[in-house]
Order: sequence, then structure tokens, then C-alpha cells
Amino acid sequence: MRTPRGLSVGEQAAWAHLAASVKPLPGKARPAPPAMAETRAKPAPVSSPSVKEVPGVGARRPKAGGVRPSPPVPAPPPHPGLDSHWDRRVKSGRLEPDLTLDLHGHTLDTAYDRVMSALDQARSMGARVVLVVAGRERPVDPADRMAKRGAIRAKLLDWLAASRHAGAITAVRRAHVRHGGEGALYLILKRG
Repeated sequence: MRTPRGLSVGEQAAWAHLAASVKPLPGKARPAPPAMAETRAKPAPVSSPSVKEVPGVGARRPKAGGVRPSPPVPAPPPHPGLDSHWDRRVKSGRLEPDLTLDLHGHTLDTAYDRVMSALDQARSMGARVVLVVAGRERPVDPADRMAKRGAIRAKLLDWLAASRHAGAITAVRRAHVRHGGEGALYLILKRG
């Protein structure tokens, strides 16, 4: 039987980032992050004899022990898909939707149909910003069969990701307070 290999430094950093973003259950404390495991020593790369290395120029020499430190794992961008101009407009509330879609009073089936037809309409008219008012998010109960309040909002992102419009959506952001705040989303579409 093989022994577990453990986590690499990059995997440990990713896991620590994920664990820090999780809210513990009531009455439970957040577990301490795991201690960083020692990385396995890798043999130093052997340079070919035909290439001369000049100290201080080009490749760096490995540190004592022949182990090179692994490069740091780059952090993912906070909001992929938009540049800072768009993010400033979203945060300040200066974004005006080209089309507004209110899903209050719809069932899951009618809401899905309404979202898909509204995105068809938005794309045909060249809209860039669609405001979808779907209600506030709610905690999801594993036994819930999506029949309670907030079911549309809980399914909306899955519908968008699996739809024929997924490739046309550049970003999804929570709406500014004047457009519904936590109860609404901006769908930012790619240019025609």
C-alpha cells in the first residue's frame, strides 16, 4: 500500500486560502492550518557542458544543498473577466443595465425559460449589462429539494454556466445597492 504523498507547498497555500474563506458551523472553531510539510529534495538540474555559465548573469545557482525553492504560487485575480474600469463602475453604482429581468413570482421552470429568453434578447440587441433580480441568497440545506424561498438564486449561476450563453458572459457581479444589492446580479456580456 502506498503512503500518502502529502501536499506540495502550492497545494498547502491553496488549501490554507480556501480554509480561511470558510465560515465554521455554529459552536465550532476554525481548525488551525496544517503545518507546512518539508518539500522533498529534488536533484539539482544538470547543465549541459556546452553552455557556459557566467556568475551573476543568466541562471541562478541553486542554494546550498542543491535544492531550488519552488516559485510562489500566483494568487488568482480577485474578479476575473473585467478590467478595473468595469469594477469601479460596478462598485460605485454608475453601471446602467441595458436590460432588467425580475424573477420574483416565477417557479424554477418558468424562471429558467425567462432567463434564457432574456439572454437571447440581450444578445440580439447587443446589450452589455443585464440586471437579474432573483432575491437574496440563502443558506442551502442539503435536504432541500429547491422548493423554498431563494431557490432561483441558488440555481441561477449553475443555469448560466451550463447554458448556451455561458461563452457570451464575461462576468457575473453582485448588483449595487441601488439596483437590488445582494438580491440582484449584473451579467456582463461580451461584445457582439
